[in-house]
Amino acid sequence: MSGTVHGVGLGPGAADLMSVRADRLVRGARHVAYFRKGGRQGQARRIVEGMLRADAVEFPMEYPVTTEIPLEDPRYAVALAGFYAKCAAHLRGLAEGGADVVVLCEGDPFFYGSFMHLFTRLKDDVPVQVVPAITGMSAAWTATGAPITWGDDVLTVAPATLSEAELTRRIAETDALVVMKIGQNLPKLKRAIAAAGRMEAAWLVEYAAMPEQRVMPLAEAETAPYFSIAILHGEGRRP
Repeated sequence: MSGTVHGVGLGPGAADLMSVRADRLVRGARHVAYFRKGGRQGQARRIVEGMLRADAVEFPMEYPVTTEIPLEDPRYAVALAGFYAKCAAHLRGLAEGGADVVVLCEGDPFFYGSFMHLFTRLKDDVPVQVVPAITGMSAAWTATGAPITWGDDVLTVAPATLSEAELTRRIAETDALVVMKIGQNLPKLKRAIAAAGRMEAAWLVEYAAMPEQRVMPLAEAETAPYFSIAILHGEGRRP
């Protein structure tokens, strides 16, 4: 019988924010896979430190590129497509051999996560199950100490990789905003929020729910690490 590949959402970064189902799967897994940048432990692996069984077989999946090639460069898609295909082939082989595999996923597996690229390559060949989780953006707006939406507020989630004009339009048109994938796009994002006239209300949350969590006005931010999320709170109807 075929084994199952489990895409397990670990939540925003704190082990005690994992679901009971995720905790059970992680602790019982014989085969554990996770993404990481070359030479790093990887955030997903860090979250489960001390939780894996002693005989767990780990499969680190190291990205061939991160920021070295621009997203619009055709080489970027080619490199990642080959990488995901190779990783999926390894996991498929384990499952076809009868082994269950847990793929550790930061945040929620179906929300801007690398696991999605494995899911589409595996779902028609072997059983794949997904364990949802608290997203990083939920931890980020909680860290600001204020609700993200009220009443009829519309929440927009946007990647900072959009063009400056498109970012500005979406920021101006929404009530509440979450911006992901900031990194090198921080200057562009700040210009877009300023152009939309909302800079005074914007926040940046770094490493939400992690020990190094930091919350600051976006206007004061000079850099934005990978685990950064920008927040604009809604101010809608309330009793």
